[in-house]
Amino acid sequence: MRIARLLTEDGPVTGEYVDGVVHADDGQYVVGRDGRLLPPCEPTALYCVGRNYAATNDQMDYDRPEEPDFFIKPPTALLAHEQNIPYPPFTDELTYAGELAAVIGERCHDIDPADVSDAVRGYTILNDVDALDQQGRTARKAFDGSGPLGPWIETAVDPTDIDMYTDINDERRQSANTSEMLFGPHEVVAYLSKRFTFRPGDVVAFGSPANPGTVAPDDTIEITYDGVGTLRNSVVEP
Repeated sequence: MRIARLLTEDGPVTGEYVDGVVHADDGQYVVGRDGRLLPPCEPTALYCVGRNYAATNDQMDYDRPEEPDFFIKPPTALLAHEQNIPYPPFTDELTYAGELAAVIGERCHDIDPADVSDAVRGYTILNDVDALDQQGRTARKAFDGSGPLGPWIETAVDPTDIDMYTDINDERRQSANTSEMLFGPHEVVAYLSKRFTFRPGDVVAFGSPANPGTVAPDDTIEITYDGVGTLRNSVVEP
């Protein structure tokens, strides 16, 4: 099942997404005619793991971490599917990174890897936008618009074996499989749950495959995870 959120004239609605229609409790809403997609959840935080693909570490000359290496984006980082990414005026090196992300379905803390599936509502896609020339991860990664998320939550998918690819203006830039992660999705969620109490809607992203790269105004970024969907955003002048 795909769960989507839509912004209508009367406010947000949530329901099952089928062929461009959101089936909510109070009726059916056509995406584009009755409203636009919102980020598929309302997290209190986005927990993002870095350096989780060996090929990326080799490319960026990073050491392999001994345990998941993470940082946090705030809810103000969120953008929806097909919502424009404003190019920040404080950077000259804006980058994309196509990541699989879990959406937490229930309040939980200190859970075992075997119990992660019960705590996760489903999976979606994050573009970990980065102002690479800024100092420190918070300045680089936690600004407004640095977390496009969507287009929906897919509840029936195995996160451990998904092909992915990222296209910039229809040019293939990233191609990988989630089986290449150094720390698998269940391991990552369990690890972070020992440090944080997750709330429904919180997001855990699992890192980017090799070849994250720079973008400029007028570029369109399409990140696809097979069986989940495609997240599409364009970069615009601020």
